[in-house]
Amino acid sequence: MAGNAAANGSGGLRLNYYSESCPRAEQIVKEQVRRLYEEHGNTAVSWLRALFHDRTVKSCDASLLLETDAATGLVSEQASPRSFGMRNFKYVGAIKSALERECPGTVSCADLLALAARDGAAMLGGLAAIPMRTGRRDATESQYGEVERYIPNHNDTVSAVLSRFAAMGLDAEAVVALLGAHSVGRVHCNNLVARLYPAVDGAIEPAYGAYLRGRCPTADAREDTRDVAYARNDRATPMVLDNMYHKNLLKGRGLLLVDQRLASDPRTAPFVRRMAADNGYFGETFAAALVRMSENGPLTGGQGEVR
Repeated sequence: MAGNAAANGSGGLRLNYYSESCPRAEQIVKEQVRRLYEEHGNTAVSWLRALFHDRTVKSCDASLLLETDAATGLVSEQASPRSFGMRNFKYVGAIKSALERECPGTVSCADLLALAARDGAAMLGGLAAIPMRTGRRDATESQYGEVERYIPNHNDTVSAVLSRFAAMGLDAEAVVALLGAHSVGRVHCNNLVARLYPAVDGAIEPAYGAYLRGRCPTADAREDTRDVAYARNDRATPMVLDNMYHKNLLKGRGLLLVDQRLASDPRTAPFVRRMAADNGYFGETFAAALVRMSENGPLTGGQGEVR
């Protein structure tokens, strides 16, 4: 087991937590994230979404990774409709296996998720190294029943989103930065058709609306493929974590309704404009917000377990 963490404002987390128990832990995660990214580019996006979903439901404790167990009645958070489209969980196992070969029973899955998200973000956006405290422990219970309440929806109001992030200690500036993760990856059409049919949402740039209609079938299509058809979040730099997301919002090219609302709400619009104008500012704010999100309310010490 890892050594005891000193108490601090991050709930017992500290830098270099595994320096004695597993000195290469962070390097192993980085090597595996790099390997998987080079083999399957979309994995880097998956690490960001996995951390977001895991942390948004109460704590960064890897409860997301618990699998459904009929014998005990456990229902995995992955089975929630809000987890639709999440993938690449098998690659978490690949990273964990590499850690177990080096240091059996030492590095938690919760720390794995946090470190993989950090390293994935760095690869996608060229962000500078982000110091991240470790020492998280793993949950033993699924929070399936809480997912709907905690994970923001694609058509939420800005007030709802700000409220949910405020519970994690994140302000409007941090929210606008974190949602910039929508600069990479894609959105399935089942989350878009309500903005496209029967008429295109007036907030969408007309040419962009026409493009999206070409990507997404209507609800009465002969073979409804909304669950598999998708549109890229950002057509210009689809696999680069950058401020193109914020630039697109100012042009009426926000893919999800909650994204586009950020550009008009007085609490968030100033940050959208500033990040659109300054990619460096976006990157710095995103990195700081990612760390703050990962460190809010972790299980530490004798809580939970190391899976």
